[in-house]
Amino acid sequence: MPSYLSPGVYVEEVESGSRPIEGVGTSVAAFVGFAQKGPFDEPTLITNWSQFVSRFGDFVEGTYLAASVYGFFANGGGVCYVVRVDDGTGTGTGTGTGAGTDAGTADPAQQQTAPAPVALGAYSVVARPGVTGTVTVEVADVEGDDPPSDAFRLIVRQNGKTVETYPSVTTKRSKENVATRVNATSALIEITETTTGAAPARPEPQTVTLAPALPAPAAGPAGGAATFTPEVYVGDADRRSGLGGLEAVEEVTTVAVPDLMSAYERGLLDLDGVIAVQQGLIAHCELMGDRVAVLDPPPGLSPQEVGVWRTERAGYDSKYATLYYPWIGVADPSSGRVALVPPSGHVAGIWARNDDQRGVHKAPANEVVRGAVALQTQLTKGEHDRLNPIGVNCIRAFPGRGIRVWGARTLASDPAWRYLNVRRLFNYLEESILAGTQWVVFEPNDDALWARIRRTVAAFLVNEWRRGALFGLTPDEAFYVKCDRETNPPESVDAGHVVCEIGVAPVRPAEFVVFRLSQLTSGTGAVDE
Repeated sequence: MPSYLSPGVYVEEVESGSRPIEGVGTSVAAFVGFAQKGPFDEPTLITNWSQFVSRFGDFVEGTYLAASVYGFFANGGGVCYVVRVDDGTGTGTGTGTGAGTDAGTADPAQQQTAPAPVALGAYSVVARPGVTGTVTVEVADVEGDDPPSDAFRLIVRQNGKTVETYPSVTTKRSKENVATRVNATSALIEITETTTGAAPARPEPQTVTLAPALPAPAAGPAGGAATFTPEVYVGDADRRSGLGGLEAVEEVTTVAVPDLMSAYERGLLDLDGVIAVQQGLIAHCELMGDRVAVLDPPPGLSPQEVGVWRTERAGYDSKYATLYYPWIGVADPSSGRVALVPPSGHVAGIWARNDDQRGVHKAPANEVVRGAVALQTQLTKGEHDRLNPIGVNCIRAFPGRGIRVWGARTLASDPAWRYLNVRRLFNYLEESILAGTQWVVFEPNDDALWARIRRTVAAFLVNEWRRGALFGLTPDEAFYVKCDRETNPPESVDAGHVVCEIGVAPVRPAEFVVFRLSQLTSGTGAVDE
């Protein structure tokens, strides 16, 4: 207390009874994947697309990290961390920032063994660079009555799933010429006419299988596909590698590994390896307790297959993970064609946009997927009815309303944590209260401290209630804060503990909107004026 030795007026600054709690950020994403260049196994802060290109390079055919980060910023994302992992196509050591900075700068699609063309009548067909898996091309008759004799139908399948269909192409020199049509639009194959002169004869109905371009073995210690394991993604916290490196970045709230599917398509990982990495991603989010994983399904799955994969093969059960289906088609700037990419990067951007415009308490659904021009699968309502209850968040196209995210569930079996916005709201509240009450440590543990804690936390929660984040007509219905002698008995105080109980009522999304209509007889149900 200051000493006053002479008469006068004195002014003192004193602290108020409570200290404000500021809300923490909720829209910082982290991406783990393959890139042209940049440091291996080091979380790097990226705030815009140009910065990503400068640090990690541009789009690489056959990989999805660049497309996912681009989709993140296009959909409203502002800040993300990128962790580059070694896919075995570079020449660096795969660790650290020194040798790894210039390693693997070559396009992985250029470091592949060229596939052999396959004859299809008077044409040769070859898989495009970067295309993996089993690709088949079928020649079939055109549907309908009395089609032209030179017209035929071309069906392109990848891993047994129909990906591209050309209902009526011809061998004539026209805009419907099979080589012209396919080479202008196909993301999987290229067709070359092997004859000259007059238009060739129509190919006979048949199915041919193409040999994909396989990654060439990498030179140097990286080891290539032979040494690529799930641990490359999972990483190590001590070495700041892979997902483990993200443990040191506290502000991350969303984590995605889009290039996990690139590793699967290129044969670096099998399906069990994919599941192992996704389980590691979920374990990372559960360990940190402040972030949610955005999972991608394997490519080419039908709605029935993704349901079986979700429930029987993978069997994930976590309130810190979500799954979105199907893959989305975006315009690929590197090739000028529409390419299918995993949805996780675009979804992370939608989360950020939703948080900025509405708040973390609002479910990030019924939102347009910016940049998406097509879907791998057009879902029906019946298929959606099967996927939504098992936690698969569907992306659907609606006439006149665009392509939208149409689900907001976690992969938890516990109904209390069914909705994504509830999980993310609790993450936000917990982190905000944790960061805003650090002043409590080492304060005198008495009734005055407990009262200040109650006022501080209650003032924060009142603001959240006013913003619409909590359910209830009054603050008393929306939350309670209890920090008194009941929660802090003498033995707890002697041990140096301060216990504050907080209960909140989160808002849940209006997932099923029901309007009940009834037919009234004349004169019934009139409204009195």
